[in-house]
Amino acid sequence: MGSPGVGIVGLGAAVPERVVSNRELERMVDTSDQWIVERTGIRCRHLAGPGETASSLALRASREALEAAGTDPGEIDLVMVATITPDRPFPATACLLQQELGARRAAAFDLQAACSGFIYGLSVAREFVARGTYRRVLVVGVDILSRIVDWRDRSTCVLMGDGAGAAVVAPVPEGYGFLGLHLGANGEGAPLLFLPAGGSLHPPTLGTVASGMHHLRMNGREVFRFAVRVMGDAASRALEAAGLGFSDVDLYVPHQANYRIIEASARLFGIPMDKVMVNIDRYGNTSAASVPLALYEAEKEGRIERGKVVLAVAFGAGLTWGAVVLRWY
Repeated sequence: MGSPGVGIVGLGAAVPERVVSNRELERMVDTSDQWIVERTGIRCRHLAGPGETASSLALRASREALEAAGTDPGEIDLVMVATITPDRPFPATACLLQQELGARRAAAFDLQAACSGFIYGLSVAREFVARGTYRRVLVVGVDILSRIVDWRDRSTCVLMGDGAGAAVVAPVPEGYGFLGLHLGANGEGAPLLFLPAGGSLHPPTLGTVASGMHHLRMNGREVFRFAVRVMGDAASRALEAAGLGFSDVDLYVPHQANYRIIEASARLFGIPMDKVMVNIDRYGNTSAASVPLALYEAEKEGRIERGKVVLAVAFGAGLTWGAVVLRWY
């Protein structure tokens, strides 16, 4: 008998209650519903309210994932939180989540790979479980981008939303779970998408706040070009590692950054849009939460069933990218 597989055994998600439509944004910034929909595919997004934090959204998503997995918090060996908007620079949001969950025996740390964070987290969890170091790992992707966007900049603020998604990674029967994965990064692209201040390079001062250095900056045109190219490379490499091709994919779950990027990548892969999971219209770009939110909704809608091959791909600041291929369990 071969070695057991490693896969996702439970998913959960959480979004803030407040929904902001494009029409509402028209009153805040120089934009229009038509402009946003035509260029991004986004119609609304969820935005965090007072008191909502990365850890509070992560907690809600994690509890649902644990329930779906039939797992008690005390059985979790490791908690990983992928985020670029932690509650605080330190301690890790994962430690706050560990305490709130009651996962007292678990190790905990944050992982920072921007929108690729959840894919990176899955790959780390897969290695820990495959090697027998840990048996059950909780991976959370969560971001509250509304706290770091400039609400006067229509090129960025219309894109972003807040949310969290969580997955329990554990042993599954042989032949199921992770079949292939690929991660990559290119620091030369760091200036294309970044947050100027708040770290050791530019610590917070009255000057950094006044000059808007605590708002994200993005070169949208170059990020678009990078995204389509790198998603193709990452997907091909992950499928090659799995011994599969694009024709074997039952559902393609891309990072929900822009509908035009999603459509262009699907066309590049030769995957019909009815095999592509799209929910950007309802949530916008939720960064590290994007892929787990999409996986969660796909499962709830019955688009992912046992034995189906799922390809998930993401890209983000860093620049970073990653892809995983799973046979769903």
